[in-house]
Amino acid sequence: MHPVVTAIGFASLALLWLGEKFLPSRPIALFLVVISVAFVSMTNLAGHVSTVGEIPSGLPRFSPPMLRIGEVDGILPLAFATLLLSYMESVSAGRAFAAKYNYKLDVRQELLGLGSANLFAAFGQGYPVAGGLSQSAVNEQAGAKTPLSLIFASITLAFCLLFFTGFLQNLPKAVLAAIVLMAVKGLIKFREIGHLWQVSRLEFTVAAVALIGVLLFGILNGVVVAAVVSILLLLHHAARPHVAFLGRIPGTRRFSDLARHRDNEQISGVLAFRVESPIVYFNVDHVLRVVLDRVEAEAKSLRLIVCDLSTSPTVDLAGARMFLDLYTEIAKRGMILRLVEAHASVRDLLRIEGAEDRVGRIDRFATLNDVIEALSEGGRII
Repeated sequence: MHPVVTAIGFASLALLWLGEKFLPSRPIALFLVVISVAFVSMTNLAGHVSTVGEIPSGLPRFSPPMLRIGEVDGILPLAFATLLLSYMESVSAGRAFAAKYNYKLDVRQELLGLGSANLFAAFGQGYPVAGGLSQSAVNEQAGAKTPLSLIFASITLAFCLLFFTGFLQNLPKAVLAAIVLMAVKGLIKFREIGHLWQVSRLEFTVAAVALIGVLLFGILNGVVVAAVVSILLLLHHAARPHVAFLGRIPGTRRFSDLARHRDNEQISGVLAFRVESPIVYFNVDHVLRVVLDRVEAEAKSLRLIVCDLSTSPTVDLAGARMFLDLYTEIAKRGMILRLVEAHASVRDLLRIEGAEDRVGRIDRFATLNDVIEALSEGGRII
């Protein structure tokens, strides 16, 4: 820690905090920039503290990007990383302010805007364009209310590039850091982390990995690590979906999870279940194992096994064949398997795979209650 730089940083933070408290809606940050540059310029501190340094003056000249064919392979990975980071930061900033000011954010429009801005920036040899969280926070703290503020910011920036680059070279970086810290402090919400822990351990884990990854490995590597961990956690969650075994809600014709509602009525001789996720190739083994374990536990009293497919909007080929395997195992035990409440696309796939030849008609008419009542009344289960 450098004592002089530390003093400048804390003094800047104190001045900004006092200005925010006693002079709200005043350009305190601009005043701080002016006095810090003047102070460093009039003393010998320029050689002892880190400053912005020399800034090229003038406006960029527009010309086609100078890119050789041989350089494309080297640029593509960097371009992809830039796209990932800029889009994530832009959407994060947009969502933060959309939640704060209660308006709707169109993320597709954000992507279109970023792409257009970067396309034009390429013809001026500019930096990649993104909706930065810190820049947006500084803009908001300065009193900006509409996107028109960016027009005025651009005009001011052009004016500074033409006439004030020599003056700004002595601006301490610690002052810039203090301005950014004060601007973004309102967007850092520790209570949200605690709320994530309460409502979704999965999302809390992803947030924690992102935070620790960025601190340890830098922005790009940290975000990539968080993205990979997020995908792995989602796959793990999807590979072990909840299989709910159902009972009738007292006094109704509806069914819900017996494990959550102990007062539900379990129908004698019937095992009804539903898979609360799509049934696809990487979770079919789990579903089949859970159902057969329950069948084994209650084998002596069961006559009918019914799968409610209303909570499974997608069933792939492996899922359809899993039902055929389940039918084979059920038939060995002298039981009947029926499938009800399937979505249209799921019904089509099951019919193509020949499931109707084994488990009976699969249509949009029969409900879980219909099949169970047919068994209870001694009727023919179709």
